[in-house]
Amino acid sequence: MGNTQQPAITSRRARWATVLTFMAATGIGLAHETPRIIRPEEGMPCVEWKDAHLVVDRMACVSGKIINVGHARTIHFLNFDNNRPGDFTVVIRDHNMKHFSGTLEEAYDGKLVSVTGFVSTYRNKPQIQVSHPDQIKVISELPKFNTSHLTGTKPVKDQFKIASYNILNLFDEMDDPYRNDDVMSPKSRAEMENVAKVLRELDADIVAFQEVENRDYLQRFLDVFVPELAYKEVVLFEGNNIRGIDVAIASRIPVGPVTSHRHVTYPGADGKPRNFERDVLAVTFEPKGGKPFEVWVLHLKSNSGGREYAEDIRVAEAKQIRKMLNARMKANKKAAIIVCGDFNDTWDSKTLQTIVGEGDTAMKAFFDDLSEPQRITYNRGRYQSMIDFIIATPAMAKRFVKGSYAIRPGTVDNSGSDHNPVTAVFKLR
Repeated sequence: MGNTQQPAITSRRARWATVLTFMAATGIGLAHETPRIIRPEEGMPCVEWKDAHLVVDRMACVSGKIINVGHARTIHFLNFDNNRPGDFTVVIRDHNMKHFSGTLEEAYDGKLVSVTGFVSTYRNKPQIQVSHPDQIKVISELPKFNTSHLTGTKPVKDQFKIASYNILNLFDEMDDPYRNDDVMSPKSRAEMENVAKVLRELDADIVAFQEVENRDYLQRFLDVFVPELAYKEVVLFEGNNIRGIDVAIASRIPVGPVTSHRHVTYPGADGKPRNFERDVLAVTFEPKGGKPFEVWVLHLKSNSGGREYAEDIRVAEAKQIRKMLNARMKANKKAAIIVCGDFNDTWDSKTLQTIVGEGDTAMKAFFDDLSEPQRITYNRGRYQSMIDFIIATPAMAKRFVKGSYAIRPGTVDNSGSDHNPVTAVFKLR
C-alpha cells in the first residue's frame, strides 16, 4: 500500500552544491542575490565540528581546528581528531585537487577553518565532501554557536497541537527541469514572513503543510524564519503534481515509519486506472511516553478547470482514501489516525462524506463549537468556505481535547496564504 521507505534526499542536494561552487568559482557575491528569496547562506546552521551530527543531510557550515591532513590514493582528508574514521571529516576527491593551489598541509594544517557544504555520513560519522577551496575559509577565531533549534527547545508533554496549513505556493527561484515549476513565481519574502508570523502564533507541535515545492526549501524556510519553533523532523515525498506542489510535515515529535501513496493505483470515475493528483502522505509518530499515532496529509484535486470535471477526480480520490482507512481499521480497530489537509470541498459534499464514512468506523469531526462565520478556511473573495479539515478515526477522536478546534482567520495580504490554518489538540496518552 505504497512506498514505506523514508523519503530520499532529492537532487536538490546536488543543486545546492552546484550553486555554492558556481558562486565560489565566478566570484558572484551574495549581495547580488535578489532580496525576495532565501539567499544560499541565509539561515544555514553553523556548528562546531563535534556537533556536525546535528546537521546531517543538510547544507551547513562546520567549524573547528584541523589537526592533521591525510591522503589515500584518490581521496584527501582534513581531520579534526585522531579517530579513524574521524568524528567529522572534510573529504576532497583527487579530481578536485586541481582547484587547490599548493598543498593542503600548507593551506589548512593546524588552522581554524569554517567549511560549508552538504553534511553526509560515512560509517555513521558526518563528513563534508568539498569540491572547491572557496568552501573552506580560514578564520581567526571560532564563531559563537547556537544549536538550541537543532536539539529541540520545546518539549511535548501530555498533549500536542496539530495544524493543517496550505501555505500557498512555497516555491524557490530555481527551475526544476522535471517539473513545470517555471510557470510559478518564487514566494515573496513578505508572504513568507507573514506565514512565519502565523506559524509562531499557532505554535503547533506538528504542522501538515500543503503547496510546498520540495523538502529542502521547506527546511530552509523553517531555518530562516522560525528556527525557534524547533521543528526537528521535516518529511516530504515528491508527489505526482506536474507543477511541483507537495504535501509535507514538520514536527517536534519523533517520526517513525513514513508511507507515500503516490504510486497507489485505483479506478477513476471512467473506470480507468488513476493515481492521486498529489500524494497522501502517512506519517507515524512515536512520542516519548505516549502512544504512537498516524497523521495522513492530503491535498485533493481543486476545482481548477471546472467543478463538473474536478469533482469526479476528487470523489475517486476520496473513495481510495476511504478504502485505505477501512483496511487500517479492519486490521486494527484501535487505529489512531488523524487525516488532515486541503480537501478542496465542503463538509456536506460527496467528497467529504465519502472519506468520513458511516457506522462504527466513521471519521470524527470537531468543528461543532465554531460559529458559521468562524468556519472559513479558504479566504478569497466570494469563494470563502470551509474546505480544510482535521478529522480522526474513532480511537484517535477519544484523545481530542474538547473545545480545542480552531481556525485562524486571515488573508493573503496579512497571512501570506489564501487558506486559513486549522488546529486541534490531542492527548498523547
